[in-house]
Amino acid sequence: MDAKIHSLASRLVESNHSREEIEGDDDDAIFAELEAEIENDDSATFREHGLEQLRLQARKLKEMQHNAHGTYTEITNEKEAIRITVDEPRCIIHFYHSNFRRCGIMDKHLAKLAPKYFATRFIRVFVENVPWLVERLAIKVLPCVMCFVDGVSKDRLVGFEELGNSDVFETAALELRFSQSGVLKKMDSAFNQTYSGKPSAEGNLRQRDEDDAEFDLDD
Repeated sequence: MDAKIHSLASRLVESNHSREEIEGDDDDAIFAELEAEIENDDSATFREHGLEQLRLQARKLKEMQHNAHGTYTEITNEKEAIRITVDEPRCIIHFYHSNFRRCGIMDKHLAKLAPKYFATRFIRVFVENVPWLVERLAIKVLPCVMCFVDGVSKDRLVGFEELGNSDVFETAALELRFSQSGVLKKMDSAFNQTYSGKPSAEGNLRQRDEDDAEFDLDD
């Protein structure tokens, strides 16, 4: 039964993310259609419990949409950026500077991936707005993209060296790179996520060992 519910609920996600704006009337119509499918199902058990489960999944979906899942957003407040990396089960954060062309290129690729991987939160931060994070995570070269899973840093991509050191690369190459860290989860997987705060944001921001090289920017 769970597989059926997840399949039905994922159609709500797909429908919402096929539109630029989410309209309540459209959501009601889609839910009514799914409700009718449940009521007409051959399984009495599914009919009895399916609607309740669908409502639970729909609430979870709305919560995730409220938290900007499925979109690539900019966070200007440093404390909020820290909270996201800690509280979200999976998060990709792009540290950028507006004066650097390669940061703009990275933005375009991340914006394509965000709707595809609904269970992963995609954000970007302007380095001058997050000095503590920049120092804490030893970010020295831009663009820098970091992957967090359950509040712990699992991977970082610095510049374009691992992408052929070229400004022209496929989004699929970036997708493959991130998939190795386990940070990417598609829409169906979103319904298996649990959301719970962690006790200490600073304590959970772990990092790889970095040298003390001067902070510079890769244009």
